[in-house]
Amino acid sequence: MTSTAPEARKGQDAGEPHGEAPASWQQRLRRFGHSPRPGIGLRERLVPPYTRPGIQLWAVLGISPPMADRLVRWSAWGGPLLVALVAGVLRFWNLGSPHALIFDETYYAKDSWALINQGYEGDWPKDIDKLILADPSKVAVPVDPGYVVHPPVGKWIIGLGEHFFGFTPFGWRFMVAVLGTLSVLMLCRIGRRLFRSTFLGCLAGALLTVDGLHFVMSRTALLDLVLMFFVLAAFGALLIDRDWARRRLAAALPVDEEGVLRPDAGVAENLRLGWRPWRITAGLMLGLAFATKWNGLYILAAFGLMTVLWDVGARRTAGAVRPYLAVLKRDLLPAFVSTVPVAILTYLVSWTGWIVTGKGYYRNWAQTDGRGGNWTWLPDWLRSLWHYEYQVYEFHVNLTSGHTYQSNPWSWIVLGRPVSYFWEEEPGCKASATGKCAREVLAIGTPLLWWAACFALVYVLWRWFFRRDWRAGAIACGVAAGWLPWFFYQERTIFLFYAVVFVPFLCLAVTMMIGAMLGPAARTGPKEELALGSGDPTGERRRTLGAIGAGVLVLLIIWNFIYFWPIYTGTPIPDGSWRDRMWLDTWI
Repeated sequence: MTSTAPEARKGQDAGEPHGEAPASWQQRLRRFGHSPRPGIGLRERLVPPYTRPGIQLWAVLGISPPMADRLVRWSAWGGPLLVALVAGVLRFWNLGSPHALIFDETYYAKDSWALINQGYEGDWPKDIDKLILADPSKVAVPVDPGYVVHPPVGKWIIGLGEHFFGFTPFGWRFMVAVLGTLSVLMLCRIGRRLFRSTFLGCLAGALLTVDGLHFVMSRTALLDLVLMFFVLAAFGALLIDRDWARRRLAAALPVDEEGVLRPDAGVAENLRLGWRPWRITAGLMLGLAFATKWNGLYILAAFGLMTVLWDVGARRTAGAVRPYLAVLKRDLLPAFVSTVPVAILTYLVSWTGWIVTGKGYYRNWAQTDGRGGNWTWLPDWLRSLWHYEYQVYEFHVNLTSGHTYQSNPWSWIVLGRPVSYFWEEEPGCKASATGKCAREVLAIGTPLLWWAACFALVYVLWRWFFRRDWRAGAIACGVAAGWLPWFFYQERTIFLFYAVVFVPFLCLAVTMMIGAMLGPAARTGPKEELALGSGDPTGERRRTLGAIGAGVLVLLIIWNFIYFWPIYTGTPIPDGSWRDRMWLDTWI
C-alpha cells in the first residue's frame, strides 16, 4: 500500500527517491571532490589531545618507536627550556652596557634602591646620576619622601637585583632580564597548550626571543617588562584553569554502552566546579600587574570576561541548553571572587613598605590636611593612600607635555615612532669614513616580525569571527587588553614601548598564521579512497610549500633581529651603518 503521508509526498515533490531524506550539502559536494572532516568526539572537543610527530619523521631519522615516545615526552619541557636558554644568553650578554642610567632608569633604578633600603621612595637630588655611576658606595639614600606616580611592585623587583648585585647597571637590570627570560619559557609552554603542539609553542617562544622591543625592555630597568611578565603569567594560569575545568566536566559526563562520552544537560548546567586554584593564581598575577602599572586594571577586566566566556563554551559543549544561565548561577560569583578581590588585596599588600614605615609621600595626609569628613571611620593609612592615588590619577590624565619620542597608539603596530633610550657619538672611529661611530639603544620591535603581525592579526580576527576559533579570540583579547585602552588617552604623552605588554600575543598571532601556512598533516588512505576523492593526494605538496614559506618568514625575522642587534645593545657602529638601519625617517 502506497503511503500518502505529507512527508512522503514532500519527498516526491522534491524530485527525490520515495522515503529517502534529502542529501546534505556535504554529500552533494562529494561529486566535486569534497571530503568531509572526520568527526571529533566530545572528549576531544572538551580536552583536545596534543599533536605528535608522524611516524614517517621517526622512520627517516632511524629512531625506534619507544625512543620516539621518550623524545616526545622530553620535548614538552626540553624544547621550551632550550629556547629559554638561548633567550637568557642573549639577554644577559654584556647586560651592564651601556654603563649609564638610560632613559627612565634614572627614576626607577633610584626609587628601587630607596625601596629596598628603607621601604619608601626618596627625593633624589637632580645631579646624582654621575656620582651613582662613578661610585655608588658614596651615595646616601635620601630620607625625605619622593613623589612617585607608579605602584611599587615593579620597583621592588628591580630593587631585588640591586640588593644582590649592587647599585650598578647590572644590578638594576638583573631581575628584569630574569623576567624577560622566564617570559620566553612561559610563552613556549602557553603556546604549546594553546595550539596543542610543542613545535608551535617553541616557535612562539623563539619569536619572542628575537623580538627587538622585548629584548631591549628585558635589558632595561623599566616597569613595562615586569607588567608584561605578570600579564602573561595570568594568561597562562587561566589557560591551565580552562583545561582543568573542562576535564572536570568530561569526567562527570555519562558514557554510553560503547564507551563514548555523551553530552548531558543536567550535568552541564548543574555541576559545581569547586575549588579552582589556577584561577586564584591568575587573580594574584593580575593583582601584581595592577600593582606594577595601573593599566593592569584594564587587563584584569578583559581577562575576567574572557575566562567567564570560556566557561560558557565549556558548558555548552558539555550539553547545556542554557549555558549563559548556567554560568550565571554556578560560575560567575566564584570567578569574580577568585580574581577581583584577590587582585585588589594583592595591590594593597604591595604598599606594605609605605604603610609600615609611616614616612612615604602623603603617608600622614589623613592626620593633617585630611582630618574630618565622612570617611574618618576608615584607617588613616587607607584614607592617605586613597588621596595619594587620586593625586597620581590627576597627574596621569593631565600629562600632556610634549616629548621628542612620544607616539600615537595607532602607529605602534607598524613601529611608527620608536624610543631612543641611549645615544652616544664616538669620534675617532677608524671604521667610519667620517671618523664617527654611533652607539644607540633603540626600543623598537623587530620590523619584519611586527609587520608580519599586522597580517597575522587580520587572520586571527577572521578565525575568531568566521571560524569561531576560541584560540584566536584569546590572542585577540590579549592584544586588545594591552593596546586598545591607550586610544582613550591619545592626548597624553605616551610611548611605543608601552606595547611590550602585548608583544607575546603578537608572537602567538604570527605563530598561528605560520601554523595555518604549514597546514594539517596530509591524509592518506587506500588507493580506492583516493580514486573516490576521499583522500588528499596533494596534501604533501601543500604542506611542503607551506613549510618553505613559513621557514623563509622565520629565517627573515631572525636575520632582521641580527641585523638590528647593534642598535638594540648600544654596540658602536660606523655612522653610515647606523643610518642604513634607520629604515624610516621617524626612527631618527
